[in-house]
Amino acid sequence: MDQGSEAAAPDSVVVTGLGHVVSLPCDPIPYLKVRKNRKMMGAQDDLAVVAAGKAIQSAGLGSALGDRTGLYAAVGYIPFEETEIELLLQGSLEGQAFSMERFSTEGYNAVNPLLTFRCLSNMPAFHVSANFDIQGPYFVTYPGPGQFYVALEEAREALASSRIDVAVVLGVAHQRNFLVRHHFSRIDPPATELADAAGCVVLERADHAGARSAVVRARLDECAVAYAPEDPFEKSRAPVESGADSSLGPASLPAALASGTGGRIRHELRSRDGIVASSVWTFAP
Repeated sequence: MDQGSEAAAPDSVVVTGLGHVVSLPCDPIPYLKVRKNRKMMGAQDDLAVVAAGKAIQSAGLGSALGDRTGLYAAVGYIPFEETEIELLLQGSLEGQAFSMERFSTEGYNAVNPLLTFRCLSNMPAFHVSANFDIQGPYFVTYPGPGQFYVALEEAREALASSRIDVAVVLGVAHQRNFLVRHHFSRIDPPATELADAAGCVVLERADHAGARSAVVRARLDECAVAYAPEDPFEKSRAPVESGADSSLGPASLPAALASGTGGRIRHELRSRDGIVASSVWTFAP
């Protein structure tokens, strides 16, 4: 993961679609091909489908993208609500001690059986691919803004090799829930500013966008990604991010692009998982 990797040259990659959502609840129903699948969707899935739907619409693409479109997603930490954890815990106790036998029977059955579908990290990608008929390659990573750059690099490489014509690059995180808040309160240094958000960018090679007379909304001028691991025995460094709202997790960069009004955006970060990345995006006049 560095600037010299064999990915599409930055100036050959253009942005033709942008979409984001920074609030819950949001309604994915207008984008669903099968409405009964709504019962399987959690907040993270809702956010992903709405942001992707907005981006795909703004790119002037239909709802059946096919095998020449790839999906590349960075998904936030696994969400879970306290009430559901309490149900699971109470059904798993033998006296005051945890019992694996009770967990595997009564505890496991105490929660809604659809709950696991709403928590899995690959489910946002599933719902986006199913509802927009994305049949090309896919990549799902986890859980922060640095990983969004990993997804972006995968998309650029696929475009450069002509494995795809269109890349849907997504960042999504449901963070205002008990489990994610608990995690961020325990790490060093703790994070207190957390938001629920999704952002999506549709990328194409410039020649493909021109061939279909697509509106170019922005260009990727520079992109660099590197890995600088920390010594686990030393005090952790706080993550650093500029050019986007760091409270949005992996949605920070695509949400900044989707809410941009023109000019240039320079985004830089050093993430908790050792990724050092930067990019420069220029909006079309």
